Amino acid sequence: MQSLDDIAAQLQGYDPQALSVEGVHSFLRAMVQPLQTTESVPLVEALGRVLAEAIVSPLDVPAHDNSAMDGYAFSGQALHAGQTLTLHLAGTALAGQAGAQPLAAGQCLKVMTGAVLPAGLDTVVPQELVRADGGQIHIPANCVRQGDNRRLRGEDVAQGSVALQAGRALTPACVGLIASLGLAQVNVVRRLRVAYFSTGDEILSLGDAPREGAVYDSNRYTVRGMLQNMGMDCIDLGVVPDDPQALQAAFRNAAACADAIITSGGVSVGEADHTKAMMRNLAHSETPGEGGVAFWRIAMRPGRPMAVGRMGPVPLFGLPGNPVAVMVTFLAFVRPALWRMAGARDDDPHLQTPLLQARSSEAIRKKAGRTEYQRVRVSLASDGRLQVQTTGQQGSGVLSSMVQANGLMVLEHERGDVAVGDTVQVMMFAGLL
Repeated sequence: MQSLDDIAAQLQGYDPQALSVEGVHSFLRAMVQPLQTTESVPLVEALGRVLAEAIVSPLDVPAHDNSAMDGYAFSGQALHAGQTLTLHLAGTALAGQAGAQPLAAGQCLKVMTGAVLPAGLDTVVPQELVRADGGQIHIPANCVRQGDNRRLRGEDVAQGSVALQAGRALTPACVGLIASLGLAQVNVVRRLRVAYFSTGDEILSLGDAPREGAVYDSNRYTVRGMLQNMGMDCIDLGVVPDDPQALQAAFRNAAACADAIITSGGVSVGEADHTKAMMRNLAHSETPGEGGVAFWRIAMRPGRPMAVGRMGPVPLFGLPGNPVAVMVTFLAFVRPALWRMAGARDDDPHLQTPLLQARSSEAIRKKAGRTEYQRVRVSLASDGRLQVQTTGQQGSGVLSSMVQANGLMVLEHERGDVAVGDTVQVMMFAGLL
């Protein structure tokens, strides 16, 4: 396991006082390690879990050539361009029945969707396109081509092929694919256990009486919600006051029971030096050579101050105290790091957050040299293109503007001001929050 100093030394231009967003990603990719503990779970409990080993298909899906619709199956060799085809009806095949015997030339079989196609029948004409006349059907010229409306054996998944790679986070589609292979159990990485707490003498827990200068804690609830959306096991350690002994106990407790630690507050420039000193000393003392904490000023808005490190082998993510900054830094950095710890592959969709192209409906001032995340509403314009509009005040403490948004406009590090009509990139909340 590399030390934090070793990781920093390998990053070109690393500057903890002006770290780029991409620099943060590079640092975290090197710092976090995937869990190695696995377990077998019933498929019905596997949604959101990460595959511990590749799934090799024990069978072909579908298991046989079959009809893609209700209609009439026949040999496509009988088709001739520009000519009506007349065939004799030899019977009916339903889905779930064993395949019928091969037909003679000039015959066809009435089939329902999913019915097995006997050898020699490679084309299905939809029933609404034919004219039935007693025991015969008449297929109009040029309405189908040979091979139409036939599902081939193994065209979805072939027997012996890799259906899903190890490291894939299981979506509903993945679960359905595994079920189609007849597998009732699946081997997955153990759920990640994440401990989290808020810090600060000014923070009230729900149920506490209001007092002047204090605010109710919202960060633990947004953090928990985002962790639950990821399927993580959540360990809520409450609110910890700005007291070195209380903080030390909280960090030690978290490191003893969790795979990762998330805190909010206590990492900005104006925080008490004893808090940062305590975090550094504690991180180093728990497991010499493995622990440590780096305090960063990231070239981004919101969310500039952040701390990362290890309490022994357990990664620590010290997020800012302002509610929106907590959510933005979680989405930008913590979420992909936790998925990587949970065993997800780098090319898994959970680690790839696609940015959509949209048109700005307003002018936005932007200083080059930092990445900005603006809260926006994304909608369709009258010409069918995506358009975005900010949700008002963009202060890092204005949580209501996050509620009104359905995405984040991501303004790149080197970008300057945005004019009306300019194309911008958007990270949609769907699937994230």
